[in-house]
Amino acid sequence: MDFKIPDTPEELFRQGSKNFMNINRWIPLVAILFVLLFFVVTSFYTVEQDEVGVIRRFGKYLKTTEPGLQWKMPFGIDQLDKVRVTRIFKEEFGFRTVKAGTRTEYSNKSFDEEALMLTGDLNVIDVSWIVQFKIKDPTALLFNVRNPAEQPTKTIRDLSEAVMRQVIGDYRVTEAITTSKNEIDMKVTQKLQEALDLYKSGIQVTQVKLQEVLPPKPVAKSFNEVNEAEQERQKVINQAWEAYNKVIPKARGQAKQTVREAEGYALSKIKVAEGDAAKFSETWKAYKEAKDVTQRRMYLETLEEILPRVGRVYVFEPEASQVIPLLNLGNAGGL
Repeated sequence: MDFKIPDTPEELFRQGSKNFMNINRWIPLVAILFVLLFFVVTSFYTVEQDEVGVIRRFGKYLKTTEPGLQWKMPFGIDQLDKVRVTRIFKEEFGFRTVKAGTRTEYSNKSFDEEALMLTGDLNVIDVSWIVQFKIKDPTALLFNVRNPAEQPTKTIRDLSEAVMRQVIGDYRVTEAITTSKNEIDMKVTQKLQEALDLYKSGIQVTQVKLQEVLPPKPVAKSFNEVNEAEQERQKVINQAWEAYNKVIPKARGQAKQTVREAEGYALSKIKVAEGDAAKFSETWKAYKEAKDVTQRRMYLETLEEILPRVGRVYVFEPEASQVIPLLNLGNAGGL
């Protein structure tokens, strides 16, 4: 199509009016298409697998939608907030990871303002730890935490540092560095969760883990020397207790054995004496009732006891002229 420059202003005006009328025909269609496009863009949305969608209508909570393609009221009537509810977030205290991997790289920057803490015995220690958490209630997070897209991290950092300082202040420096790390982890987890629930933050703490608990660098050498001396002292005490446990229980056992043997010997003597006394009493009663019979029986019992221990026995008659032949009483078994 050839374009011809108008020769006069009137012709230029007529040609412009004609072109404007042609464009004016398309304005309603363009407007309709724009409205439809805006309707689609503001109505349909997609929720990822690790998220939920929280819908607010005119600022008031309406519903929570699951992952997938969803629909809401357009033109800003319904507002959408996507919250990751399955992801585990992690915050580091006292250190920062620059690059994670097989060879993890850490920042060389000092974080003493959050790592230095005072123990219960008024010593200063350098504490580093991590906090892992997730969103358990998206609605509570959105309505009770200011700027929820940014504030969960700040809320966790502020509360975690405050709770850690409180718990560390209940322990001596040696306990915090050596034996009580797991106990401190559990207490911080419990207290931090209680604080988050008190503020209705919708955040759940999954783990608190102490990484390192060390004396400050300027006194680390002296502290290690003191710690080594304490370990040596404990070693000597344990050796002394070991020697004590070997000797003392054995001596106590021998003493108890001697006492038991003496008690047994005394008991046996008492029982024998009681038996002899009872036997004498019975014999005396029998003697009083039948003197001749009892006397003869006692005589015979005495011979039965004595004759087996005698060798050969010879019997002599006063008027006999020769020795009476041997009377073999040694194996007779009694008279």
